[in-house]
Amino acid sequence: MHKALCRFNSPSLGPRKDVFTVLEFFAKFHRHSGALCQKSVVKHPPPNLPEMPPCDFHPEKYKDMSKAQMLEIRKKFCNPMTMKVTYYKKPVYVHQGHMQWLWDVDGRRYLDLFAGVATVSVGHCHPQVTDAAVKQLKRLWHTTNIYVYSPLHEYAEKLAAHFPEPLKAVYFTNSGSEANDLAMLMARLHTGNFDIITLRGSYHGGSPQTMGLTSNAAYKYPIASGLGCHTTMCPDVFQGPWGGSHCRDSPIQTIRDCSCSPGHCQANDMYIGQLKEVFATCVPSRIAAFFGEPIQGVGGAVQYPKNYLKETYELVRERGGVCIADEVQTGFGRTGSHFWGFQGHGVMPDMVTMAKGIANGYPMGAIVTTPEIAASFAKGVHFNTFGGNPVACAIASSVLDTIREDGTQQISAEIGTYLLTELAKMRDKYEIIGDVRGKGLQIGVEMVKDKKSRVPLPADAMSQIFEDIKDMGVLIGKGGVYGQTFRIKPPMCITKEDADFFLAVFCHAVQSYMDQ
Repeated sequence: MHKALCRFNSPSLGPRKDVFTVLEFFAKFHRHSGALCQKSVVKHPPPNLPEMPPCDFHPEKYKDMSKAQMLEIRKKFCNPMTMKVTYYKKPVYVHQGHMQWLWDVDGRRYLDLFAGVATVSVGHCHPQVTDAAVKQLKRLWHTTNIYVYSPLHEYAEKLAAHFPEPLKAVYFTNSGSEANDLAMLMARLHTGNFDIITLRGSYHGGSPQTMGLTSNAAYKYPIASGLGCHTTMCPDVFQGPWGGSHCRDSPIQTIRDCSCSPGHCQANDMYIGQLKEVFATCVPSRIAAFFGEPIQGVGGAVQYPKNYLKETYELVRERGGVCIADEVQTGFGRTGSHFWGFQGHGVMPDMVTMAKGIANGYPMGAIVTTPEIAASFAKGVHFNTFGGNPVACAIASSVLDTIREDGTQQISAEIGTYLLTELAKMRDKYEIIGDVRGKGLQIGVEMVKDKKSRVPLPADAMSQIFEDIKDMGVLIGKGGVYGQTFRIKPPMCITKEDADFFLAVFCHAVQSYMDQ
């Protein structure tokens, strides 16, 4: 259906064609039975929108407090930050989830393409993972690692098996922020150095320490935090000053011209030059660490030139630092080609941090490092009451089994590549779609005023398209330093039919905005 929708042309590219033909197409394929065909909030929507793929799961009828009650409590008793991060003008009141689907309190179904911020890895309430949780809950909810219990050790061994030597020492936490916070501490203890470098536009957490690593003003407070943290220019080959058409490890490249000789990336050289300038001006001769997401998550699925991380790791190690891969959003097969995002860059980090998809949404995080770095951490005593909780470990263990048995990494590769390819066709049609990028099911679509200037699309325009997509039954995310990038990071169980439905909805939302 999305192909028919995309027959609408952008006003900037020429007149619209065959409007009535498109509407007749939807009328022909519209079915009155099955999933709800949900109306758009745009002023003049076509009479029929693409229908959701069928789903034979039936949610429980909602019987709890009203939407008005929930919103009143949210405003009155929850910290104001809770209202500030409420995603939509008209909030989604979530009731139940199953695999890639969510239902609200009114029984309306949504295709979830954001997965609770790239967190639900194998599907909402996946039956196998749910069974593992229930089984462990009936046996033992909680104990700590001052005792020895099988779920922690079974999972530690299973997780370590997914890493190459010498990354075999596992430490469990409750979140990505906590994992990154401890990784900072471990790096400083091990190296005896203090300064840490990360990329602009990055997000590594919201704790007082990791706030220094996070490079986005929206997440900053006017207090001292993250001392000793420094940033270098993000090697963003679309928005940055340098970039070309062969830079990224992605099925889709930028629309920028490239005159590089085969195997050589001038943009990479320039961004590495910026890093060298940071070494020369901002930090001492010896540093503690470099933090990098293999693909920026909150930053908008930003990808770097192919050799950037490899050369960065070499420069960092020359200065006594360790290299840390933040896999909170890219791990567990999400990039499709590899189980871990760093593997796509051909590098070997000294530490890997993870959370989110590790336990399919159950609060959990981890750090995997070398025995030598782990030994440095053991010089003192660190105790985590809930890290390695038996229920968390049982769930996470089941997630690893499910990823293998359901073929979710392969789904990420195949459906992700399909989505990227089709979204790139839309980019070529619409002036406001500036860049499509990513790997697997870690996808970003950057919106601009026009391709020549690459100026981010204003927030009100982003919100209008975003809200319209939601009202047609699809949930996606937003990111980027200026909130200019749509983020598509679904549970890794979606189908091609789901992808086609989203593509139709997205194309319609973009066209509706441009028609105004």
